[in-house]
Amino acid sequence: MNATDMAVISVKNLSKRYGRIIAASDVTFDIPKGSIFGLLGTNGAGKTTTFKCMLGLARADSGMVLLGGAPLRPKTFEELSYVPETSALYDWMTGRDHLEFTRRAFRRYAAGRARELLELFGLDPMRKAGKLSKGQQSALALTMAFSIRPRMLVLDEPSSGLDPLHQRHVLDLMIDAAAGGATVLFSSHQIGQVERAADHVAILHQGKIVVQGEVDQLKASEKIVEATFDPHVPALDGLDADPNVRRVMRNGRMIRAFVRGNADEVARRINVASPTSIRVLDQNLEDIFVAAVGAQASSAAGREV
Repeated sequence: MNATDMAVISVKNLSKRYGRIIAASDVTFDIPKGSIFGLLGTNGAGKTTTFKCMLGLARADSGMVLLGGAPLRPKTFEELSYVPETSALYDWMTGRDHLEFTRRAFRRYAAGRARELLELFGLDPMRKAGKLSKGQQSALALTMAFSIRPRMLVLDEPSSGLDPLHQRHVLDLMIDAAAGGATVLFSSHQIGQVERAADHVAILHQGKIVVQGEVDQLKASEKIVEATFDPHVPALDGLDADPNVRRVMRNGRMIRAFVRGNADEVARRINVASPTSIRVLDQNLEDIFVAAVGAQASSAAGREV
């Protein structure tokens, strides 16, 4: 990272235990200005713990966090919006009350922007928060967060409870904010959302970052050779031992080889066995996630800590 890409959000060696449970272990990442950083992981991976420790809502056992180039302080929240996964709204207050509270608390509050967002999400500002659905509560919290025109946004599962159309609105809001110079950190267990919005990603599993990097570079780091045979996949001797092939998946009549080197050469070797179809594909973020997290991801259970 050069001088022009100095991190706006920097987390170094952040660790947190709850008794015997390691909720975050040596978590480290830097986010430059105008970047959208997706923290991807299953439920219970440690995403919420990381955010709480970053923002002083939980005390980290070790590590350092810099927000806007400085440790967390009251002034930080003049330029930072945080939306937790669990609603922090007051049930007895209306949407208008919440926005008035926001206006009084933040000098950068923009009433016009708030009105635009209420309309975007189809919110009635006169309804009390306790009468709103989970998705509507999320939309109101996001309206408050984006209406102060923050320099930094920390969003924990920001589209939780929203319908697909409004989920897309949230992604568009993040992209627009980053284009305007804001730095966005958001968590999700929905791979498609992270792939659509983020330019950087970290995959968190059991409290540890197992993969991190620019999304495009991670996707370009491997190719997938996919072939179909009839009636079944032949032995293809030596393919599993090829140093350029990281792993081979066989499923019925289909085989998929994940290749770090010359994918065309691997495709040529497979083609000798006369498949009914063969193609070379770019890997997507789901492929990267499954490879990083492994079989444990499919059986991971429990709630976020």
